[in-house]
Amino acid sequence: MTAYFPAPRLRRAAFVSALCAGLAVVGTGCGADPDEGTNGVGKLSADQIEDKAKTAVTGARSVHLSGTLVSGGKSFTLDMRLGADGGSGEVKSQDDNTFQLLRVGEQLYLKASTAFWGESEAAGKLGDKFVKVPEGDPTYKQFRGFTDMQVMLDGLLGLDGKLTKGENYTKVGPTRAVQVSADKGRGGKLSVSLEGTPYPLLMERAGGAGRVVLAEWGKPVDLTAPTPDQTVDYGSQLPTTKEQEEGSGQGADPQG
Repeated sequence: MTAYFPAPRLRRAAFVSALCAGLAVVGTGCGADPDEGTNGVGKLSADQIEDKAKTAVTGARSVHLSGTLVSGGKSFTLDMRLGADGGSGEVKSQDDNTFQLLRVGEQLYLKASTAFWGESEAAGKLGDKFVKVPEGDPTYKQFRGFTDMQVMLDGLLGLDGKLTKGENYTKVGPTRAVQVSADKGRGGKLSVSLEGTPYPLLMERAGGAGRVVLAEWGKPVDLTAPTPDQTVDYGSQLPTTKEQEEGSGQGADPQG
């Protein structure tokens, strides 16, 4: 005998099935195991999750950072790819000064518009060129930190206060993650990957001091020095930049 199910009952069954599938995405309800297919980090305590993330960072060879960072009272927009031997990318300050940074080993290059170099006689020659920054110049200390993977990560990933784990899982882009909050979020929030290696995926810094996405862990970073026709070597000290003229006195200090 063929079983007969009224259409309303079939529709209700389909609705419940779809609802359960949707709830499973955020790790709740309908008997689904929220940790199925994950790396198991979500089962750990908040402190253990943070430790796992720190261990993953220690073994990482590269990362892509993008987002906002408040440093020295100024806001910066970042898009940096960092590796063990240097970094490259773009930084934009709150006053719309945009500059590209490239560090290959210990050689730092800075590329910015003519306006960035202020009223110096050399500004016309330096604008839109990769300028070799001498290690003894103040500009070197100000901007090198943006290209240093260890400096950036050490400053970004600090949580301040008692740690708690989010009740439900979340997503950062396409990747499932578990969120750890410090002092109920006031001390920062860190989202850690539930897929593969438990890398940090999103850092929301305490006190609104920035929100940075961390991606492309382990992906090779192109750190090729610019060609001679793209490069200017100004000597042992650069002319005063617009940043210095405005008396910022602050460079890349992710500690804020």
